[in-house]
Formats: sequence, structure tokens, C-alpha cells
Amino acid sequence: MTMETHQVPDTSPTDQKSSARNLRHAAASGWIGSALEYYDFTLYSQAAALIFPTIFFPSTNPAMAIITSLATYGVGYVARPIGAVVLGGLGDRHGRKHVLVIAMLLMGFATFGVGLLPTYGQVGVLAPVLLVVLRLVQGFAVAGELGGSNALVVEHAPDAKRAFFASFNLQGSQIGSILAILILLPLASALPKEAFESWGWRVPFLLSAIVVVAGYIIRRTVEEPAVYLEQAAEAKKHKAPVVEVFTRYPRVVLICIVCTLANVIGTATLVFGVAYGKQESYGIGFTTSEFLWITLIINAASAATIPLFGKLSDKYGRRIPMIIGTLGGGIMSIPYLYAVQAKNFWLVLVFGLLAMSVFFQMWNATFATAYQEQFPVRLRVTGFAVSQNVGLMLAAFAPSVFSAIAPPGTQNIPLEIGLTTLCITVVAAVAALFLRNANGKSLEA
Repeated sequence: MTMETHQVPDTSPTDQKSSARNLRHAAASGWIGSALEYYDFTLYSQAAALIFPTIFFPSTNPAMAIITSLATYGVGYVARPIGAVVLGGLGDRHGRKHVLVIAMLLMGFATFGVGLLPTYGQVGVLAPVLLVVLRLVQGFAVAGELGGSNALVVEHAPDAKRAFFASFNLQGSQIGSILAILILLPLASALPKEAFESWGWRVPFLLSAIVVVAGYIIRRTVEEPAVYLEQAAEAKKHKAPVVEVFTRYPRVVLICIVCTLANVIGTATLVFGVAYGKQESYGIGFTTSEFLWITLIINAASAATIPLFGKLSDKYGRRIPMIIGTLGGGIMSIPYLYAVQAKNFWLVLVFGLLAMSVFFQMWNATFATAYQEQFPVRLRVTGFAVSQNVGLMLAAFAPSVFSAIAPPGTQNIPLEIGLTTLCITVVAAVAALFLRNANGKSLEA
């Protein structure tokens, strides 16, 4: 194996303009794809904590309704490893652009479909079954999204600015979350509870169609990176990239999966934490609009910090921000949950900003580029997608596990859940120590 150097050849002004245009299109494509992904992510995570327990599940056992609703949030991640294999292989063998268009259309279809679902009161058990089916489609589609879009950006970007440009994909995720909340918040605040639970919550899901159309138009203009085109013929010879990923890079895949458990920071704070503060059975009494404001402010701050941390990782390497961010976010989850228990809006906001907008974004702005640099070009989308999505699948069930081990009535929920979160983040941080080539280089077969 030899180190991939990506030497930049002498180019004419026309070629330079073309390269700059392709990079802008790639960044815009990734940005809007991530925006749709996290528009859906935020809508679903907030709805699973705030609304779905009462409209898609029987009300005879509130605690079980919360656990089951949060489990449907996690179910979407079960399909991700399958989508990672299928869509990752498509992206490696037939091009990054093709997988991104397919992922965009599938995500849009599933998100729009959630907005049309009947409730448990209307069709009984069929309601949660349909919810799970659409969630599985979402998970399958999203699996190829970030791997493909980040490969596209990383391969178009100059070596010294990989993480900075790739960070805009992650910034798009925050913008998507902000858009979701900006639509949810006035509906939740202005509509009577009955109207919001009847039709108001559906509006943001149906509006996802607009994002899909815009994303499809942008993605049709994106060109494949030159570094991929140079190896496209060789990549097509390999029928199953996932087999080669696991046979040649099993240690790398395992390290990236464990690192991805850092996402438990978000599931502990902005998913379980929301259910803990809002659901009546826990008895704390936060309102829907209060938590939507908290989530909105956190995501707005995160959108500003992501490019900063991406730029810093280009300068100082990937490991340091990933380790500090993972450990810091795990620690901050403890006071965050205590602030929720105390029903102190401002402390929840402060600790939420520290956990998610500062520490977690150190990891979030860096991991995508770090993972891309672990794999050669012809296996990059598959290697990234499988590693990330298996880790996300494990982290996604944390809210329902937290609800099961700390149901309403449990003593000292903040310490119990906070320490569990911290232990998981310690494991993820240790794994980051073993990332190879964290100096901005990647291996080539």
C-alpha cells in the first residue's frame, strides 16, 4: 500500500474555474442533502418524543408508549447498514452522483409519507406498523447520503481544506434542524393542542417535498471528482466493495463504528432529554414550545461552530477535536439532565449549548473527513457508510434503552443516564486514538 498524495497539477485558469465550480456544486449538493436528512431527523426525533406516543400508540400504558415511540426512532437505523452496503456499493462502482440522487428521492418519499399516516385511533395497530415501514425506508436512504456527499466534497477539495469544505455538509444538517423547528414551533405554540396533534404536526413532514425538488435540481449539475474518475474502471471490476472493506480493513471499520458511538451525546440530550422533560408521566412539565426553542437555539449555534472546528481539524489533525469533543459532550450530559429535572430553562439551554454546539460539534465537524481518509478512493463510500451507519444504529437505540432503564418514578435519572452516556463516550474517545492517517492523508490500494 502507498500513501495517496493528491498532487495538484498545473492547471489553466479555465480548469481552475471549473474545479472551483465543481467544488461549490459538490458542497451545495452535500449541504442540501444533509439539510433534508436532518430536517427529517429533527422532525422525527422531536415528534417521537413529543407527539407520537399519544397518536400512534395505545394510551393505556404511557411509559410503554414512550419506550415504543422512541424505539421507532431507533428502528430507522436498523435499515442503515443494509442501505450502506447497497448504496455504498453503488456509489463506489457507479459514481457518487448516482447514489446521491437515489438517496434524495427515497428520503423525500418516506418523510412526505409520514405526514400522511393515519393515527392509532383511526386504524389501530396498522398505524405504528406503517410508521415503522416508512422509518425503515428513511434509514435505508440516509445510509448512502452522508458517505456519498462527503466523498464528493473531500475528493473535489484541496488536501489542506478537506475538513473545512466537508464541514458544510454537517452545517447543512444543522440548517435542516433549524428549518424543521422554525416550522414546528409556531404550529405548536399557536394551535390548540387538539389541532396540533390532529394535523399541525403533519405540515412540516409534507413540506419536505420542497427540499427534495431543490436538492434534485442541484445534484443533477454535480460532476464526479477527477480522482474517482481515474479509478472508476477499476472500481467497477469489484462486484462487492463491502466484502473487500471487511476483509482488508476490518480493524478500521471497527474503530470507526466505536467512534460513532459519540452520537449518544445527541440522543441523550435532544431525544431522551426532551422526552424526560416533556412527557407527563415523568412529571417535570416542560412545554413543547420550550423544548423547541432550546433545540432551535442549539442548532443555530452549531451551524456557526461547525465550519470553525472543521478548519481547526485541517490545521491540528483529526484526533484531538474528536477526543475532546466526545469526552466533553459526555460530561455535559450530566448537568444538562439535572437542569431538565430542575425545570430550569436557562440552565438546560446553557448546558445544551456546551454539550451539542461546542463539544459535540468538535467531533461532528471532523469525523466525516477522518473516516473518508481511512479508506482508498474505490472503497471510500462503502467503508464510510458501513462504519458510520452501524455505529449510528447502536447509538440510535439509546433513547429507548434509557427510557427502559430509567422509566418514570426512577430515582436520580440524571445521574444514572448521564453516567451511562459518559461511559459510552469514553469508549468512543479511546477508539479515536487508533484512527490512522489522521494527518490529512488517506490510503490507496
